Amino acid sequence: MTTAVVDPGLLERGGLALDVDGPRATISLARPDVLNAQTPVTWDALRSIGEALPDEVRVVVVRGEGRAFSAGLDRRFFTAREIDGLPGIAGIAELSDQEADATIAGFQAGFSWLRHPARVTVAAVQGHAIGGGFQLALACDLRVVAEDVQFCMAEATLGIVPDLGGTHPLVQAVGYSRAVEICLTGRRVGAEEAVASGLALRAVPVGQLDAAVDAIVSSLLAVPSGAARETLALLAGVADGIDPAGALAAERAAQLRRLRSLAAGEG
Repeated sequence: MTTAVVDPGLLERGGLALDVDGPRATISLARPDVLNAQTPVTWDALRSIGEALPDEVRVVVVRGEGRAFSAGLDRRFFTAREIDGLPGIAGIAELSDQEADATIAGFQAGFSWLRHPARVTVAAVQGHAIGGGFQLALACDLRVVAEDVQFCMAEATLGIVPDLGGTHPLVQAVGYSRAVEICLTGRRVGAEEAVASGLALRAVPVGQLDAAVDAIVSSLLAVPSGAARETLALLAGVADGIDPAGALAAERAAQLRRLRSLAAGEG
C-alpha cells in the first residue's frame, strides 16, 4: 500500500487513518474510544486528503473504526473557544461575518470534495452516525449500512444547524418533507428505513459490512475509468438540478469525448 502525501501529524490530530492501494483509498475515522467524534482538525485533515489523493484513485471508502461510524461533534466543540488551534462554537461567534463565513467554508471543504465526479465515494456505516457523522456519510455518493445503523441529524435539537453540507444530499435522498422531519425532530433512522427511503443503498449484517463494501468497490473499479467519470458527472448534474435540455446536451458532449478517447486508443 502507498499513502498520499498528507501530514501524518495532521491525520493523527484529526483522528484519521488513510490507506491508498492503487485505485482505492480508504479513510478511517480512528478514535473508537470516543465513537469517532469529530473536531475541526478532523475536517482540516479530510480536506488535505482530498487535495493530496493521486489521480489514479477512483474509489474512496469512508469508514469508522470500532462500533460506531461517528457520534458527531467532539463535545469540546460546544464549550471550548479553540480546539487544537481551530475555533469552536464560541470562537466562531466572536469572528467577523467574513471571517466566520470563511472558517465554516473551510470546514465544509473537508466534506464537499467527496462529491466530486473525479471519483466515486462510498460510506461504510455501522452503529451511530450522528450530526457530523451523518453529514459525512451524506457527503458520499453511496452509503452501505450495517443493520445496527442509527442515523441522526441532531444539530437543531442542540440549537445549531447542519452546516457541513448535509442538507442538500439529505433532501435529494429522502425528499423535502422527510428531511424536515428528520432534521427538526432529531429522531434516529435505522437500517430498514434508510434503505426504504433511499438514504442507504443496502443494509447487511454488521459482520458483513466490509465484505459488502469490498464487493461494491470491485464492481465500480471494473468499469473503464473514463466512462465512470463521465457518467458520474452526468448524474451529478441531474442531481444538482440541470434541466432536461441541459442534460441532453451534457450527454452529447460527454459521449463525443468518450468516442474520441476510444478512437485514440486511450480507453
